[in-house]
Amino acid sequence: MQDRQTYEYSVIRVVPKVEREEFLNVGVILFSKRKKFLGIKFHLDENRLKAFAEDIDIEALGEYLKAWELVCEGSPKGGAIGELELASRFRWLTASRSTIIQSSETHPGLSNDPKKVLENLFERYVL
Repeated sequence: MQDRQTYEYSVIRVVPKVEREEFLNVGVILFSKRKKFLGIKFHLDENRLKAFAEDIDIEALGEYLKAWELVCEGSPKGGAIGELELASRFRWLTASRSTIIQSSETHPGLSNDPKKVLENLFERYVL
């Protein structure tokens, strides 16, 4: 394969009760420095999330993840984090945290099409 470059990805998880450490995968974030790519794809399955934690605020989760999307895009609406360079934005989004939205450890790979890899990982880990 030509022009294969390294990438890193992390699975985005919703952890409704942090103390129980149970989670549902809701998205994937992928970064490739050489391809200058930072992308996120997520989906909130309301029925599945409500079955997992009936008091979960789906609307608030969606707003938080849309903010993550703005940071990935480098949008001015992404705030100060959105103004950082790609690698710093990825590291900030995938940093360990003890909130309802968390990300897995980062995992590496090689690809010539990070957007396609993002789609494949999303289908594999979320859908």
